[in-house]
Formats: sequence, structure tokens, C-alpha cells
Amino acid sequence: MSVAEKKAVMVNYEGMFLLDSGKFAADHEGTVAHLMEILEKAGAEVVAHRPWQDGKLAYEIEGHMKGLHYLVYFTMPGSGMDLITRACHLSDMVIRQMVIKQPQTLFDAMVSAIDPTSAPEPVAVESKGDSDSDEAGYDAIDDDDEG
Repeated sequence: MSVAEKKAVMVNYEGMFLLDSGKFAADHEGTVAHLMEILEKAGAEVVAHRPWQDGKLAYEIEGHMKGLHYLVYFTMPGSGMDLITRACHLSDMVIRQMVIKQPQTLFDAMVSAIDPTSAPEPVAVESKGDSDSDEAGYDAIDDDDEG
């Protein structure tokens, strides 16, 4: 099997993108579409996204005193990271970006917190014990029993 035939391993990522708040306020949908286009061109599958915080920055960045932090959870082969970095540097809407890998459990928890409709189904845990036990699998204690 050649390298080209190997299936790319999808990695879970959390991306925090600092967007120009003025452009976001003027064209909310267009700004989000631009960010999603950057991610999709890099081979990312966006799982959940939302605006995080809009406000004054601690210090001026490239002439911007305000910015909107936009949080995105996505899966992508690691090879797409260079494309995202390059596209963000060339974009006039993205001021800064930070992307980190996330373990599956944290990724799922954060996605369910942002978008509860996209959360994976919880796994049912079977109770060990008789029918008199409660849902957690513990035997019920009856204070009236003597012995």
C-alpha cells in the first residue's frame, strides 16, 4: 500500500479565531461563511461553532482594539493545518488564530456544550443487581428491616 492510498487519520481540533468585530457586525453570515470556507478548503469537517466573546482587546493587534473570539470544533487530517494557518494570515477578517488538538472525551463534551443537538448518544449502562436496586446499581437500603 502506497502513502497516497493510506486513509488520512482524522484528528479532533478546537480552533479559536479572533475576528474583526467591525466586519462581523456588518456581515455576520458572510464572516462566518468566510471562516467555514477556510476550514473546508483545508479538509476540515466542522462539528460545532459559535461566537465566544466580543470586546476590547488587552492590547492592540494589527491596528485592532476590538475583536470577536469565534470558537470552532472540527475534525481534519493533520496535513491541513498549514493550509488553515496560511489562509488565516492572508484573510482580512481573521486577526489571529489558535488551533489545538483535543482528546475525544473533551472534544465530545465541548461539542455537546456548544451544540446539544450534535452530541453523541450516551451509552446505556446496565445495572448489576436485582430489580429492587436503584438506577445507579446500588442495592436499596430499607431502614425498616431488622437483620
